[in-house]
Amino acid sequence: MISTGIERMHVLEWGPIDGPSVLLVHGNPTWGFLWRKVVAAIRARRGGDELRLIVPDLIGLGLSSKPEIPAHSLEHHATWLGQMIDQVIPGPLVLAAQDWGGPIGLLAMSARRTRLRGLVLGNTAISPPGPQFKPTLFHRLSQLPLVSDVLFRRLGFPLGVLHRTQGDRSSIRGEVARAYRWPLRTRAERAAPLALARMVPDSAEAHPSIAGLRITHELFATAQIPISMVWGEADPILGRVVTHLARTRPDAKVTRTPAGHFLQEEVPELLADAIVDVCARA
Repeated sequence: MISTGIERMHVLEWGPIDGPSVLLVHGNPTWGFLWRKVVAAIRARRGGDELRLIVPDLIGLGLSSKPEIPAHSLEHHATWLGQMIDQVIPGPLVLAAQDWGGPIGLLAMSARRTRLRGLVLGNTAISPPGPQFKPTLFHRLSQLPLVSDVLFRRLGFPLGVLHRTQGDRSSIRGEVARAYRWPLRTRAERAAPLALARMVPDSAEAHPSIAGLRITHELFATAQIPISMVWGEADPILGRVVTHLARTRPDAKVTRTPAGHFLQEEVPELLADAIVDVCARA
C-alpha cells in the first residue's frame, strides 16, 4: 500500500527494481486484476522479465481506499496517481492505460512530462468532447438523482454487465466476472463506479473534467515520444474514438481488433506486443 495523503493506493509490481518502468493503469469499474494477462504475456517475451511493471488500483477501486463521491474528480485522481508515481517510479516510465486510466494517467504525467518516455493506449477518451458530443445512456443514467444511486450503489451496476461491452462475451464470465465484483461487493464500497461515471462530461460546454481533458489532449498531441494504440472496435462506448486519436497522432502505431471495451481480457498478447515495442523504441 502507498499513502497518497489520507488515501491509500494498492500497488502490485513485477520485475527488477532498477528495470525500465512501465505503469499500467486501469479504469472504471475494474482494478489491477484487469492487467494480469498482459503482465504474464509481457514477462513471457524475450526481455520482458527485465521490465519493471507497476499496476496500481485507482483510489476507490480494487484494494485501494474507497472515499465517498465528493472526493472524486479527474484532478484528484491525477494527484493521487502522481503521488504514487513519485514514490514508486521516481525516474522515467512508459504509460499503458485504458478507460479512465488514460486521462488520469496523462494528467498525472502532465506535471512530469519529461519523465514520460512512451505511451500505449487502449479504448480510452483523452480529449474534451466536441460540439457534436452526445452522452451515452450509461453516462446519462449516472447523472439521474436517486435512479443512479439505486443502479450503481444498491444494484452494483455496471459490474454485472461488463460482458455486454465485449466482443467475446464469454471473456468476462464465471470466476472472472466474480473477481471484478469482489472488491465492490457492498454498497458502502461502490462510490467510485458512480463517481467516475459522473466524471465523464455530459455536455461539450461546462463540466468539471473538461479543463483536465484539455491538458491530457495537449500532452497526447505534442509529446515527442513513441505511441501505440491497441483498440477493441466492438466496444459500444469507445470503439470509434481511435479514429480521432489516430488523426491527432498520425505517427502512432494503431492495431485495430474485434475485441470489446476491456480488451485486456481478449487481446492481451497484442497489448503486450505494443508495450514491449514502445519500451524498445523509448
